[in-house]
This record gives sequence, structure tokens and C-alpha cells, in this order.
Amino acid sequence: MTRRLPRRVLALCAGGLILPAFLPPAAHADPVSPPVAEAWQAPTSARLSTDGSLSDVVGVSASSIWAVGQQSVWDVWQSRGAITHWNGVTWTEVGIRNDPTGAGLLRSVAAASPSQLWVVGEGHDSLPYLAVGDGTAFDRVVVDKLHAGDWLGGVAALPGRMAAVGRRDKQPLILTQTGGKWKLTQLKDRGSLYGVALSGKGDGWAVGDTGGRPLVTRLSGGRWKPFAAPDVPGGYLRDVYVDSPKRALAVGGVYQRSGEVRPLILSWNGRKWSRVAAPDGDMRLYGVTGDRKGRFWISGADMDRPGEAFMIRYDGRTTKTLHGADNATPRTVRLQSVAYVAATGTVWAVGHVVDAEGRYSDVIERFGSPEQAKP
Repeated sequence: MTRRLPRRVLALCAGGLILPAFLPPAAHADPVSPPVAEAWQAPTSARLSTDGSLSDVVGVSASSIWAVGQQSVWDVWQSRGAITHWNGVTWTEVGIRNDPTGAGLLRSVAAASPSQLWVVGEGHDSLPYLAVGDGTAFDRVVVDKLHAGDWLGGVAALPGRMAAVGRRDKQPLILTQTGGKWKLTQLKDRGSLYGVALSGKGDGWAVGDTGGRPLVTRLSGGRWKPFAAPDVPGGYLRDVYVDSPKRALAVGGVYQRSGEVRPLILSWNGRKWSRVAAPDGDMRLYGVTGDRKGRFWISGADMDRPGEAFMIRYDGRTTKTLHGADNATPRTVRLQSVAYVAATGTVWAVGHVVDAEGRYSDVIERFGSPEQAKP
């Protein structure tokens, strides 16, 4: 949710991510028109094992893309978290050291720098899972403040800072590390947090739901506090992306009595969150990213056209649906997280394809210039 620098979050069905904060911030600019050559590229795969899915992605550079997820989705005993890296030529799975029990599902990944990456999820030992990587390998991190029953769904990172969000005892939970010191914040109200984004000035946002309405929490002055959001009965949020102090986007959905889900998009203008007019239809939104120039991309699944890769582009004024090629074989494509890679002008989205037999396979989609997005 995707789901991020400044970012997040997302989970097997949550997710997204944000432009790495170690890149120089772009100057404030008005929304710009997309390149004429922008188009879907041929889908690829990280080639995870049978029934594999990717939950989140972060783009460090054109030759360094990281994604996390799970293998053997349907097998509780064999399932294990997966970390995979694109080096500009191929995808390679990266292991986790110092971990005798292993990760069951990795939901979110964030990069503070090319040599400091964080992942969160759940472990086979019933504890929340947290690991840190140096660009070549990862090590599990045990935080005494966390205990069995806690749940982590999203992570964001900047140099010297990280934040992971989730839930404890049906209440929003936020775990932060600043200067090597851990702090745990549990909000009083009922709810869960799925996506988180940090800004370079010590601010940040985390989003989720109360079980019946969207939930927005703000980091300001070193403290996380609930923040007013549009009252949307049945609404929830899964990811958030911060473009600038006066521009951010949060995405999710609104449950309908019919069982369908209508897309929910909220925009921050520096003063308040407002609802954005979204496309109509049964659409599940999971992740959001942006180019820090006023354009955003939202990944998800269009249940009215399930066999096609699906994103929404928002230019600060209007939304536009982006559908990939149809497939004659019955299937459902879910893109659970999305990342804009500035060096290529390309959007990377990860998730899974479910075939008619219910089998999963991981999928990686790219949208942008064909010349810049070559595999």
C-alpha cells in the first residue's frame, strides 16, 4: 500500500511505495502531461515457487528494484517469505540470515538508502517479522517491544529513521526507530494501519481503517495523532504517498452491500484531506506512488475486467484508468504495489495472477516508455 520513500506500505492485499528519499527532491511543479510513448510493457516474473505472490516493491534505481512477498501461499507449513532483487538484468532471491524459524509472509519493503532496506511481515514463530538489509543480504531484527499477536502491515524508511505500522489488540500500532532507538505507539481508538509514508522534515502519514471508516494518522512534532478524514461509511485505506508538504494521496475502497468495492481516493492539499472523484466500478485499490511532480499511479484489480493488468493515473485534477492487454485464459490479475522509478520514468507494479484453478503466480508489470523500460 505501495506501498517508500517517503512511504509504504502493503500487505498481500494492501499495499505500495514511494520514490526513494535518498534521491534529491524534485522542485515543486504543476502536473504535467504523460509522455506520448507511455504504454504497458510485456509482463515478467521473479519466478517464485509454485503459488507465489509479490506484496510490495521499491525502486532504488533503474538497476536496483526490490520486491517482497510469499511463496506457497496455500500451504501453511511450507509457505515462506520471499525477498527478490532486480539488478537490471535478472531477478535473484535474497536470503535472510540470523533466522532459524523463517518468515511466513513479507508484506512491505522500504529503502532508506541503497545499503539500508527494511522489510516487515509475520514469522513462523507467531511474532511480527522485521528484517534489515545492506543491499546484499538481510538479517532478522528482534524488537523486545513487539510480542505475539502484534501485526505489521507496512513500513517506510529514511536515512536514520524508519516506521512500521499495524495493529495490537484491535488498536492501531506504530513502531519507529530514530537514531537506533525504538519507540512503540499504540493509539487508543479501534482500528488497523496498513500504509505509512515519511517526509524529510520529520513528518509523516499512516492510513488504515477503524473497521467501518477510513483512518488517517499524522506524525508531527515527533508524535503520532489521529487526523480528520472524510467520513466514508464502509471505507478503508491501504496505502499513502507523500509528494510534498502540500500534496499527498491515500487510496483504498468502500464496501458495498452487494459485496462489490468502490474505489476510494483521498487527496491532501496541505490543510485537509478531500475525496477525489474516482472511476466507477468494482475496483480494489492497493498501492500508490508518484513522480513528485504532481502525477500519481494507483495499482489494484478491476473486478469487471479481472484478466487485465490495472492501474489508475491521477494528475491532480482527473483520474484515468489504465488497462493492460486482455488474456483469453480465465484469470485474475492483482497488482498489489507500485513504484515510480525516476531514472527511467517507468512505473513498476507487482502482485500475482490467479488462474481458473486457483493457482497463484507472481507477476511484475511495467508502464512507461518502451525504450526506457526494457527488461
